[in-house]
Amino acid sequence: MVTLNDIAAKLGISKSTVSKGLNNASDVSEELRRKILETATELGYIGRRGPKKLCILIENMGYQDPNQFGYDLIAGFQEMARPEGWAVDVVPLTEEYQRTITYQQFMAQGRWRGAFVLGFSLLDPWMEEFRTAQIPTVLYDNRIKENPCMASVGCDSTSGLGAAVRHLCSLGHRRIGLLCGPLESYVLKERYNAYINAMAECGLPVDEELIGMGYYVAESTRTYLPKLIEKGATAILCSDDSRAVAAYTECRDRRLNIPEAVSIVGFDDLPIAAYMNPPLTTIRQDRPALGKCGYYALSCLLNEVDIDSIHLRAPLIVRGSTGPAPERGTPQPEQPEKEALLLWQRNMTAV
Repeated sequence: MVTLNDIAAKLGISKSTVSKGLNNASDVSEELRRKILETATELGYIGRRGPKKLCILIENMGYQDPNQFGYDLIAGFQEMARPEGWAVDVVPLTEEYQRTITYQQFMAQGRWRGAFVLGFSLLDPWMEEFRTAQIPTVLYDNRIKENPCMASVGCDSTSGLGAAVRHLCSLGHRRIGLLCGPLESYVLKERYNAYINAMAECGLPVDEELIGMGYYVAESTRTYLPKLIEKGATAILCSDDSRAVAAYTECRDRRLNIPEAVSIVGFDDLPIAAYMNPPLTTIRQDRPALGKCGYYALSCLLNEVDIDSIHLRAPLIVRGSTGPAPERGTPQPEQPEKEALLLWQRNMTAV
């Protein structure tokens, strides 16, 4: 067990100075206090003896509204942590802020014993630090295998997307497209590979022209959905429900009926999914359970249980947005009756 004497010996200062630094005494400089906190965190003193505080670090994910993905993740984590006496701080972050401070410094300053990290991409500056950090940390939808202080939680994308492709295949779809975010996160790479594997297992060719990737949901969907339709896609898998909502908007603007012209499948099962018109077929992530698993995994790390990852099942929830494949390879836009009559008259005049 690390003691104040260990910290003092490493820094070459007295035990009483270490104690003052850890308790924010006014006669200890800010620079020395920071060094004391960093050393205490590095040696594991704060992890065992500091305030009973945890933090949830969140980026690129809405969490303040019940319809946002992060809301239930945080609620599930807090539901497990608070009865056991933990204070939980929710801290929104940006890549820019991560460049101003190290992960160890940040955790030391807040005196948090561990963290649950949500929404990080592979490009986040702290992702590299996570490979060697000695602070108990749980990553949602990310994984660092080589660091025993890191654990991960998530859903089984492979089984979820496999079920979705099999469902569409059973409805006669052979040209199944994918709308996805850029492969800058562990989970999007996982879902992309799951799509490729599921298509192969069903004996369906993977056509690169039926895959659209973009960071900005509405803009990339507006760009790629019509291209996928033009290339003969009769069904489109979306890497998340937000992208599926954007696909609905594009189909409506182009007068393409769902599912008669094209079937849409999402991933997440956000609360809005069941109330869309038609209700969205999607792969469910049990967000409160994921939050609870995040706390469980962090609790294991804090108690020196060597845990790696927890994966929940991701069942396919079939609703009205999927139906039989249209007979023609490329669905035609729906035309209002008046426009169809004018087109017929023009065709007759040309004859």
